[in-house]
Amino acid sequence: MLTNLTVPLLGLVDTAVLGHLDSPEYLGAVAVGANLFSILYWTFGFMRMGTTGLAAQAWGKRDEFGQVALLVRSLVLAVGIGLLLILFHQPLIQLGLTLMNPSERVTELAASYAAIRIWSAPAVLCQYTLVGWLIGTQFARAPMIMLIVANSLNIVLDVLFVTVFGWNSQGVAIATVIAEYSAAAIGFRLVLLRLPADQGFSRALMGQLSDYARILQVNHYIMVRTIALLLVLAFFTAQGARQGDTILAANAVLITFLLVISNGLDGFANAAEALIGEAVGKGSRRRFRLVFRTALRWSLYGSLIFTVAFVLGGRHLISLLTGIDEVRTTAWQYLPWLWALPLTAVWGFLLDGVFIGATRTRDMQNTMLFSALVVFLPVWWLTTGWGNHGLWFSLICLMVARALTMGGLFLAHSRRDRWFTPQ
Repeated sequence: MLTNLTVPLLGLVDTAVLGHLDSPEYLGAVAVGANLFSILYWTFGFMRMGTTGLAAQAWGKRDEFGQVALLVRSLVLAVGIGLLLILFHQPLIQLGLTLMNPSERVTELAASYAAIRIWSAPAVLCQYTLVGWLIGTQFARAPMIMLIVANSLNIVLDVLFVTVFGWNSQGVAIATVIAEYSAAAIGFRLVLLRLPADQGFSRALMGQLSDYARILQVNHYIMVRTIALLLVLAFFTAQGARQGDTILAANAVLITFLLVISNGLDGFANAAEALIGEAVGKGSRRRFRLVFRTALRWSLYGSLIFTVAFVLGGRHLISLLTGIDEVRTTAWQYLPWLWALPLTAVWGFLLDGVFIGATRTRDMQNTMLFSALVVFLPVWWLTTGWGNHGLWFSLICLMVARALTMGGLFLAHSRRDRWFTPQ
C-alpha cells in the first residue's frame, strides 16, 4: 500500500503545483498528457502484472532458474518495447491528442509535455518488470523503497522546476523523466540483493525467441484488458475536455483522488497476486482460501476508511489542490460521485489480484470488455443529457459491472475447483 500510494501522491503534487498557477490550462494539459501516457505505458502493464503472477508461481515451486530467467527475459522485452515507443512516439502522441480533442492551447501544452515524457519509456517498462518480479518473490519492501525514493525526488523537482524556474507543465515532464530513471536504477540495485546466490548468469537465461513469444502469449489477455480500462479513462477525459477547460481541470482533481483510492486498495490486490500465485504453485487449496478471505477483509476495511476520509475531508482536500475558484467550485459539485467509488471499486481491484496470481488472465480480459462495451458506453450514451454527472455515473456502473462479472466467475471457479487445473 505504501508503495502504491507514492504514485498518486506524485499526481497530487503535480495537481497542487499547477492548480495554483493563474490558468487552468496548465492543469488541463498535464491531465491530458498524463492520461495519454497512462494509455501508452499501461498498455504494457502486463510487464508488471504478468511478471508478478509467473514469478509467484515459480517462487511457490522453488524454481530458482525459472525466477531469474523470467526476470532477464522480461527486462529484455521491456527495453525493446520502450525503445520502439520512443522511435514511433510522434504519430502515437498526435493520434492520442486528436482523439482527446482538448482546446487549442491545452493541445499545444500537452504536446510539449508529451515530447519530454516519452523519453522515460524504457525506464518505466523496466520498473514494471522489476516491481512485478519483486512482489512475486515476496520482497515487497524493495518496491516500496524504490518508488518512495524516486517519487520523493520527483516531488522536489516538481516544486523546483515549476515554482522556482517557472517551467510550468514542461517542468513537470522533466521532473518525471528524471525520477523514472532514478527509480529504475534503484530497482536494479535492489533486485541484485534478491537474486539466488548460486544462480549465476548464463546464456540459457536469455532463452530462445519461443520463450519471449510464450511470455507475450500468456500476457496478451492482460494487455487487452488494460487497453480497455485505459480507453475508458481516456474517453472519460476526452468527454470532460469537450465540456470546457474548467470541467477538464475539475475532473483532473477528482481523478487524482480516484488514483489515490485505486492505488491504496491495490496494495491488498498486489499481496493477493503474490500469495495466491504461491498457493497455486504449491497446489495448496487451504492456503488459497485463507489468502482470499484475509485480503477481502482488509480490502473492505480500506475502502471504508477511504469513503469516510473523502466524505469528511473531500472539500478541504480539493481546496488544497487548487486555488482557482471556478475549478474548486466545479470539483465540489461532483465530489459525491467520489464517495461511492471505494465501495464499488474495491471488489474488482481485489479480484484482479486473485486472477493475476492464478494466471486466469483471459477471464480478466472478458469481464473488462463486457463491462466497458456492454455497460459503460451504453450507460454514458443514455445519460449524455446529465453532462458531467452522466460521465461519473457511467464510471460507477463500470465498477459495479466488474465486481459482478468477476465475482460470478470467482464463485464458479471455486465451486468447480478450477483454480488448480491447467487452462
